[in-house]
Amino acid sequence: MFARLILCSALLGLSGTAGAETEAPCGHLRSAFYEYGALYYKTADGHWTGIDKDVVDEVARRLGCIIDPSTDSRVRIWAGLNGGTIDLSVSALSTPEREKVGRLVPYLSERNYVLLSKEVSSNVHSMEDFIADPGIRIGVIKSFRHGKAYDAWLERLRAKGRVYEAPDYEAMLRLLKVGRVHAIMANISGWYPLLKQQHMAGSYRIMDWAPPKDLLIGGLILSRQHVDEALATRISQTIRAMREDGTLKRIFERHLDAELAAKLLNF
Repeated sequence: MFARLILCSALLGLSGTAGAETEAPCGHLRSAFYEYGALYYKTADGHWTGIDKDVVDEVARRLGCIIDPSTDSRVRIWAGLNGGTIDLSVSALSTPEREKVGRLVPYLSERNYVLLSKEVSSNVHSMEDFIADPGIRIGVIKSFRHGKAYDAWLERLRAKGRVYEAPDYEAMLRLLKVGRVHAIMANISGWYPLLKQQHMAGSYRIMDWAPPKDLLIGGLILSRQHVDEALATRISQTIRAMREDGTLKRIFERHLDAELAAKLLNF
């Protein structure tokens, strides 16, 4: 009887060990962030914060990962994902080319807007009105995708030399402030912080020109080279749990007002 108990205990121990290995910490990963509005920004004391950082931090906490952060331009981040020097990045949009590089795990839904400078004629009410005025130009962040309607419109403007590509969010804003461009592309998390800047108040109009269903689903992009399918599934399950238990909503409300935060959950 005693021997049987010892054997049972040993088997239970092995079973527990196997379970622990199945749910082992996800190891050491390298993440890359890019500065953009409420998604990732510096506080007054110089610390990085934002929606993207909070999402990654919570995933790491729940899965027991060590995730080393870095900050770079979107162009260099995609190069790093392609080259194998970065394991994951944030608020990425899916395209067929990008799906070859990484798996997308959605955690927010965005919508793009056109921010028009007050210098632009009040007669400009649509994409076609914008194209019809040859004197106005628009700034975008290089490598960003803006949805089918806006991307097609931007290609028409590029053909006319009227699109300026900035390496990051701050550079794009500078183009607008100095009058190099007369409009910029920005989504909710991009233009919301501008509302808090007194020197920007009343200096632009927010235009919604995309079709109602032209939503952008953003998420973690997980390198296919270094994040295997099993770990990608665990991360996806973790994000789903964060949505269901209200954690995502609380993260969004930490950096946006409640009304705008709710819009990011439409995915």
